[in-house]
Amino acid sequence: MCTMTIMMNERTQHLLKVLIERYIADGQPVASKALSLLPGISLSSASIRNVLAELEAMGLITSPHTSAGRVPTARGYRMFVDSLVTIRPLEGEALQELESSLQPNSPQHMAQSASTLLSELTHFAGVVVTPQRSDVAFRQIEFLRLSERRILMILVTLDGDVQNHLLNSERDYSPSELIEAGNFINQHYAGQGLSTIVRHVEDELLQLQGDITELMSAAIRFGQDSLHASHASVVIAGGAKLLGNSDLSDNLSRLRKLFNVFERKTELLKLLNQGRDVQGVSIFIGEESGVLTLDECSVVTAPYRINNQVVGMLGVVGPTRMAYQQVIPIVDITSRLVSSALSFPE
Repeated sequence: MCTMTIMMNERTQHLLKVLIERYIADGQPVASKALSLLPGISLSSASIRNVLAELEAMGLITSPHTSAGRVPTARGYRMFVDSLVTIRPLEGEALQELESSLQPNSPQHMAQSASTLLSELTHFAGVVVTPQRSDVAFRQIEFLRLSERRILMILVTLDGDVQNHLLNSERDYSPSELIEAGNFINQHYAGQGLSTIVRHVEDELLQLQGDITELMSAAIRFGQDSLHASHASVVIAGGAKLLGNSDLSDNLSRLRKLFNVFERKTELLKLLNQGRDVQGVSIFIGEESGVLTLDECSVVTAPYRINNQVVGMLGVVGPTRMAYQQVIPIVDITSRLVSSALSFPE
């Protein structure tokens, strides 16, 4: 996900907003003549064509080779969701359905219910990362030098889970330096949770020399991410709805690869967890996801919590041409309702 800043006057912003809203609604390239007939547009077709040419030069819209109309690019959608979209508050039957369905229950049942509701309300694929242990305590961390600038980190949790990972360091570390790093962590943090270590390690590691601080911080952070991934799973509902979406179903090869992403779940889990530290909704448009197969999709996510501690993620996967003004509040409110249902009085 990224945020972009482009200087545009009010007239240009309004025309871009109207064009994208029209394209989202109709799915057809929008021509200057069609824009001139819309309410609130007080420009001639010639003036509109000039503005559209400016927007195209900025990379915000493009003209398909089969049409004289314009469609938004991923860059245009990013501008739209960052600055122009008008969010519609969720209300009525949709809100009642969410509130009645997301009642306190087992975490697994809650994940299934939430993913199904997200899919039904948006007509896209609903995804939920199941609640994972909010913290993982470790018994021992050890660093082994394999070769120049290659280190094996071994992390053993209190329940006996062993995590191994190769670290590529910026310089060569001696065996004694690696032993010192492991001893420091084991002496100060054995038996504590990894999230506790991450919060405090940067200040306390200043007691050590030079690059050991960098090595240990990187190793601990990877250990936490790795353990999160190993204990979490992704519940997906409504993937078949994408088969009926013309923006995606026209390319069966791409759609098949998308379903492979759903089946493997590893890339999807990594993407969803990118928004764990965000307070509200995160939106990944096209290539922003970092997953090649999702370059024509948007992923809208939000974290959910148990007693203010993030324990999982939920969201929607659909085409870039989605009604963001509707999807964003659905994802946001769902995360809040799931958090409320899973939390307990302190």
